[in-house]
Amino acid sequence: MAQASLALPVTAVAGVGEERAKDLASLRIATVQDLLEYFPSRYEDYRIRDLTEVQDGERVTLAGTIYGEPSVRFYGKRKSRISVRMVINRVVVTAVWFNQTYVKNQLSPGKEIIVTGKWDKHKLQITVSEMTGVDSPRAQRRSDLVPVYPLGGDVSLSFLRRTIQNGLRQYGDQIGEILPQPLVERYRLMPRRAAIQAIHFPRDLAEGKQARRRIMFEELFLFQLKVQAHRQIAKQQTEGIKQEIPLEEVRRFIRSLPFPLTGAQKRVVKEVLDDMQAGFAMNRLLQGDVGSGKTVVAAIALFATVKAGFQGALMVPTEILAEQHLQSLQAMLEPYGLQVALLSGSLTAKRRREIISALQLGLVDVVVGTHALIQEDVCFRRLGLVITDEQHRFGVEQRRILRSKGLSPDVLFMTATPIPRTLAITALGDMDVSTIDEMPAGRKPVDTVWAKHGQFHQVLERMRSELAKGRQAYVICPLIEESEKLDVQNAIDVHHQLAVYFPEYSVGLMHGRLPAKEKDEVMQAFARGDVNVLVSTTVVEVGVNVPNATFMVIYDAERFGLAQLHQLRGRVGRGADQSYCVLIADPKTEVGKERMRVMCETNDGFVLSQRDLELRGPGDFFGTKQSGLPEFKVADLLSDYRALEVARQEAAALIGDERFWQDQLYAPLHDYLQREGILEGKVLD
Repeated sequence: MAQASLALPVTAVAGVGEERAKDLASLRIATVQDLLEYFPSRYEDYRIRDLTEVQDGERVTLAGTIYGEPSVRFYGKRKSRISVRMVINRVVVTAVWFNQTYVKNQLSPGKEIIVTGKWDKHKLQITVSEMTGVDSPRAQRRSDLVPVYPLGGDVSLSFLRRTIQNGLRQYGDQIGEILPQPLVERYRLMPRRAAIQAIHFPRDLAEGKQARRRIMFEELFLFQLKVQAHRQIAKQQTEGIKQEIPLEEVRRFIRSLPFPLTGAQKRVVKEVLDDMQAGFAMNRLLQGDVGSGKTVVAAIALFATVKAGFQGALMVPTEILAEQHLQSLQAMLEPYGLQVALLSGSLTAKRRREIISALQLGLVDVVVGTHALIQEDVCFRRLGLVITDEQHRFGVEQRRILRSKGLSPDVLFMTATPIPRTLAITALGDMDVSTIDEMPAGRKPVDTVWAKHGQFHQVLERMRSELAKGRQAYVICPLIEESEKLDVQNAIDVHHQLAVYFPEYSVGLMHGRLPAKEKDEVMQAFARGDVNVLVSTTVVEVGVNVPNATFMVIYDAERFGLAQLHQLRGRVGRGADQSYCVLIADPKTEVGKERMRVMCETNDGFVLSQRDLELRGPGDFFGTKQSGLPEFKVADLLSDYRALEVARQEAAALIGDERFWQDQLYAPLHDYLQREGILEGKVLD
């Protein structure tokens, strides 16, 4: 690992005084090690190229001989254009300089020059940004690949290059290896010292690629090592409840359900029950598409925990969803004598006191609720299982409080937003992940089409035919009221329009600014069938189950990400009848058009989540602030996903091997984990 000299302040590097150190601090460079590990984002390529291999519009470096006298043309105010012909391998090329009249004196016929600039293949012309003579000291001194770094503050590129070069010359021999030698040999990785030197100043492209490959793998491996170590130590230190589950009773319960479990549900149920019977606290994410049957898995787990002598809690983000889950769980569990209750903010004070008292006495087996579950006066007699639905909608602290209401209860997080495997093993590396990747038999995919705004009248007529069959429809809008900034349809205007267009039907309106009671009344009216068309903002993304709703229109669909569009579409297609989703959009960008095309091609949430990740990038997929994604200097989660998988497997194998904790071969990794605060409380021999 790094020697003590690498921990010296950056002022130890030649040419860096106190003022320069302040400038470097804006780039988060405080020590010699920070400087040496400030890697380039790309390279300026000064390799002399052959005309047959250069592409139109590319930045290239060419070498040739000046042929004829240069010509100068002036135009506009203080603007000039100098052009001269060059011969490159018997081809005559025009070199052009703008607003650099002093160059004329350097362009004499017969002189050999090297020029760098933008190539125009059609005109056989290069617009020059840099020029040197073939024999000039600058041309002799310059490497073919020159590093380009992210800049900030008052730090210039030339200063940063020079300072890193000085740092490598002074302290490069202090760079130690951190990866175990067997790992370096297995994957044919460059030694660390050579890789850091080469990523800054590669001799050629091949060396630069090998240096990047080494540092990329190291970043991914160290991150996964940290995650796997944290996970193992947490399991060892957290004595969970070892639930004695009567499996035969659970099997009878499963057989009594009105539908058979899919193969994916059976697999996931086994994973969950195995965790509950283990001696550590379960920390598992259950992900599955809309309608894949996560609620049934939750019901089986809750049944199992109650039969093992514990209580279960299900926390959901909205009262509407809480009531939906309450009805589902009551129908499945109460025939077996389990008491299921609701705890939400809308309960009367008297009813709330009764529920809390029953929980404390153990008279309620399963409680369903919103954030009301985590209020201070809510106590359980013996909490064994906590399930959080749509877990990304609750903060880490909210989930922690609910978990603290029991003695290390098992925790199951559920989400209908499928997370691509690349992100699941990175951002959620400390969780076990179960995936329901199979839909129940007989479920019809939603027929999705993309229409332009000019076709809205036709869309409404198609909606009318569905309404005439006794069906219901959603119309989703991105905004509540008219906005000067965004030219998008808003829910209030659309509600007025549709109320006029469909005078024979009841058109409801729902949005986030309505009081909770009004929202609930509108949704209940829609669920009962009293409202035929519901105009809403995205608050229905997670809402009640209305099997009779078969038609959805999403206005300005290009404003939404793929994951959200898919969540919205999941509100229809929940009954036996064919359902339809119409995306109204006039996207201006290729990304927007691609979103619409992908939505029409597939109903598979996992395919969509992967495309969403590719189109938006990892930070935006989760939301940058709460993403939990590490900031890698070199590694890229999308392009390096295979290396990420390998790094995870290697890290997990190492952490699971007891020899890792004692063998001095791994001392640099022990030091790393110690510095990261992972090994507090872990004794190393």
